[in-house]
Amino acid sequence: MDTKRVLDIALGSIALAFTAPILAGAAIAMRLSGDRGTFLYRTQRVGEGAKVFTVVKVRTMVEGAAGPRLTMDRDSRITRVGRVLRRYRIDELPQLVSVVRGDMSLVGPRPEDPAFVDLSDPLHRRVFTAKPGMTGLAQLEFHDEADRLAGDDAEQRYREEILPEKLALDAEYLDHRTTLLDLQIMLRTVRMMLRRA
Repeated sequence: MDTKRVLDIALGSIALAFTAPILAGAAIAMRLSGDRGTFLYRTQRVGEGAKVFTVVKVRTMVEGAAGPRLTMDRDSRITRVGRVLRRYRIDELPQLVSVVRGDMSLVGPRPEDPAFVDLSDPLHRRVFTAKPGMTGLAQLEFHDEADRLAGDDAEQRYREEILPEKLALDAEYLDHRTTLLDLQIMLRTVRMMLRRA
C-alpha cells in the first residue's frame, strides 16, 4: 500500500469521525427549515480510468430541481440551508466515505460530469490516470466557480474557458505530485474553508 493510500485511509477516517456531528447538524438544520426531502444526493462523475462512478453529496437544492447542469451564483434552486452548506463545503463531506473506500483520494483531479468529458482530448485522458480528489489545485483555484459562471452562456464559458484551465491545473498536479504537495493542498483547503467562516 503506497503512502498516498495510507494517508487517504488515516486522514479520511479521522475526518469522517470529526465531521459526523457537522453532517448531523446539517440534517437537523434542513428539517428545521421545513425541507422534508432526502438528505443525500447522488450524481454520476467520471474518475480513474475514465470510469463513471457515483458521488454522494449533501443535497443543497430543492428536491427534484431541474435546470442547467452547472450551478451559478444566486441559483434559485439552492435552498437557504443549502447556500450555507455550499459556502463551507459541508455538502462535499460525504465524499470522505468514497476516499476511505478507495474510489477517491483526498487530493487529486476533480471528478468531472460525464457531459463535459472529451476522451479525444489528451488532457482529459491524462487526468483520468489518477483517482479523483475531494480537493486539488483546480478546486482551490476555482473555489469561486459559481460566481465565474454567472451570466449568459455559462455552459459554453465552462467548456471553453474554465474546464481547460482546470484540466491544465490537474495535469500540473499529476506531473509534480508528492506527499508534501498533497499535505500543502490539504492545508490550503482547510485555510480557505476557515476564511469563509
